[in-house]
Amino acid sequence: MARFGIKCTWQVFTPLDLVCDLRSGARTQFGNLCTVLELQASCSTGDALLFFRNYSTACSKGEITVQHIENGKTLLPCRREMLAYSIAALMSPHVSLADDEGESAQLDGCSLGFSTYGMKSLTTEVAINILSEIGFDAVEVAVRSGWDADSKTLSRQRRVSLRKLIEQSSLRLSSLMEHVYVTDDRQQIIALERLKLASEVAHDLSPDAPPLVQTVLGSGNFELQKNQVCDRLGEWVRLADLTDTTIAIKPHRGGIISRPDEAVWLIEQLGKPSRLRMVYDYSHYVFRDMEMAQTIVTALPYTSHIAVKDAVQEGDRVVFELPGDSNTIDFSRLIRRFFAGGYRGDINCEVSGMVSSKPGYDPIAAAKTCYRNMSNAFELSGVARTI
Repeated sequence: MARFGIKCTWQVFTPLDLVCDLRSGARTQFGNLCTVLELQASCSTGDALLFFRNYSTACSKGEITVQHIENGKTLLPCRREMLAYSIAALMSPHVSLADDEGESAQLDGCSLGFSTYGMKSLTTEVAINILSEIGFDAVEVAVRSGWDADSKTLSRQRRVSLRKLIEQSSLRLSSLMEHVYVTDDRQQIIALERLKLASEVAHDLSPDAPPLVQTVLGSGNFELQKNQVCDRLGEWVRLADLTDTTIAIKPHRGGIISRPDEAVWLIEQLGKPSRLRMVYDYSHYVFRDMEMAQTIVTALPYTSHIAVKDAVQEGDRVVFELPGDSNTIDFSRLIRRFFAGGYRGDINCEVSGMVSSKPGYDPIAAAKTCYRNMSNAFELSGVARTI
């Protein structure tokens, strides 16, 4: 049986912050429960899950996340979400288990990125330079129709120059944004064509580490159309396999998939293909009786990209804002929980069309605001930033 050094540790954020060390079996007090944690530094995946399962019955309240903390310190796990988070962490493609020599490929943080979706008036070259100067770690390039880097019109020469520019900048190319639908046969033909073009751009701009391609799926009724959507996504998966590209689908408020559990259902119906993942964006779940913690538990095993923007409710209407502007969403909590569950990808600032379409919108000012707000969220989360 393969054995691994468990590099994830556990943290309780509510109701108490209590420190213990899983690997040394330190003793700690949790409410009225005093317990000793024992987990060897080297154990099989099965042993780890058994430990998590057994320990999940030993704590009476609170909630857990998994987080690496320096100097061997962790915070005590808790009861009901213990097993859900532990399994999600071990299933996640972003969590890393070290080999017996103690080597680990696990990154020590998440990157802070920005999408050129919010910079439609600028060339991609100018946007990349500005985002690098502001201090972002990563960039998502919008390759959808009508944007500067439209995959259908982006010339070979510009692809070469953009690749060099990205390599010379401080930015990692984390993702490409498309906007295609699976709602009918005509839209499916367009989607497959556009996704193929996007995959070519992904490999041209970053051949050693092609970014994922993310998209919404269009409007419709999930319950009535989910089987047809699943069949069409199966074609997307075959294309993703052929082009060696990852496609991430985004549940969208008002869309044919609008909840994380709907995206998970589609992925699982298709056999959990490694090339089909999901985008997490809590702005599409807030004000809909979906608590952040539970949506993270649901989405975590399949999430390869996180988009962030804020939201406010105006009567029956939800209006999107720049991330951190309305303080509706606790982004430090979101970052901390995803990181704790093993996520090591990009936290990407997305400027909604509701914002960018306003008269006088300034994409550079918006990027600076996003950077300031989300840098603060990272600091509050305790999660390091990494390229």
